[in-house]
Amino acid sequence: MNVEKFVEVKNLRKVYDNGHQAIKDVSFSVKKGDLVCLLGPSGCGKTTILNILAGLLNPTSGEILFDGKSVVNTASKDRQIGYVFQNYALYPHMTVLQNVMFPLTVGKDKRPKDEAEATARKYMELTQITELADQKPGQLSGGQQQRVAIARALVQEPKILLMDEPLSNLDARLRLKIREEIRALVKEVGITTLFVTHDQEEALSIGDKIILFNEGVIQQDDLGQNFYLEPNNYFVANFVGNPVIDNFKIKVEGGKIVGSNFELNISDLDSDRFKRELTDGEYWLSVRPENIVPAESGHMSAKIDDVELIGRERILKFNHDGLQARSLVDLEQPIKPGDQVNLKMRLDRVFIFTPEGERVY
Repeated sequence: MNVEKFVEVKNLRKVYDNGHQAIKDVSFSVKKGDLVCLLGPSGCGKTTILNILAGLLNPTSGEILFDGKSVVNTASKDRQIGYVFQNYALYPHMTVLQNVMFPLTVGKDKRPKDEAEATARKYMELTQITELADQKPGQLSGGQQQRVAIARALVQEPKILLMDEPLSNLDARLRLKIREEIRALVKEVGITTLFVTHDQEEALSIGDKIILFNEGVIQQDDLGQNFYLEPNNYFVANFVGNPVIDNFKIKVEGGKIVGSNFELNISDLDSDRFKRELTDGEYWLSVRPENIVPAESGHMSAKIDDVELIGRERILKFNHDGLQARSLVDLEQPIKPGDQVNLKMRLDRVFIFTPEGERVY
């Protein structure tokens, strides 16, 4: 058993009959027991990948290995996977117990009723739905339905659990509670899990690692904190982070970085952080709001347009070169709309990207 590459995807492509290329040469691996989030905007290809892993879609080309064995030509029912769908796909005419038991009561490997029920009740207890055994899905809350769907996916004791936007139908407060339960549950069971979401906060909170997609291509495959601290490119920097990152148009010329109302020397930057040489030309300079703060002597001066309270901190909103930018400050700093303030950037925390999105610094 290769624990480091329990799930391995190699050069996966999916091209539909209309010519649309949903997945473009995607490769990644998942360790045994890890919970990995496939993150990205709608239409980026993450659910397509999940359906290919499940055997619900055939890839155009590429290889898929589960525990070192190819499953590309293996039927879905023989892949030893559990799947939690976005809409839960519960049978409305069955009770909770019957729904959870169902996978064990059909097919050539169906189990005796007593054994199937005992196994179902084991996973119902694990997902805290034992008291709902005799109720039907229409009588349950969204969170309860979600637990039933997870119990049904786990009842066959699969090697891999696939979850497609399982929290999207829940309200914000319940999503927070259920995502904590999901992480605790899959870690207790020890099952390798791939979890599809478009919600960065969700991914950052529960994933052992995150694979971020855009337009069928992996943008970054990494630990959660690295998406924030070391984004691969402009897309990653702008997709991950709340409040959103500030982007400033700059021009590099003669050893200087020139913005619309600030100027830096390239020598002011941390030489160890350069990805390649910063040659003359136009770029984006990006900095997260907590790394641009009021100071007596700053890199730029700005008039504060608005102040937004978020817990113990405030977002100062200002206009820079026609773009809205933000600074994140604590409540003790007495700043109000209309104030003119000096703002200083932490130069060891800024990023510089080419117009095409490649990271330079």
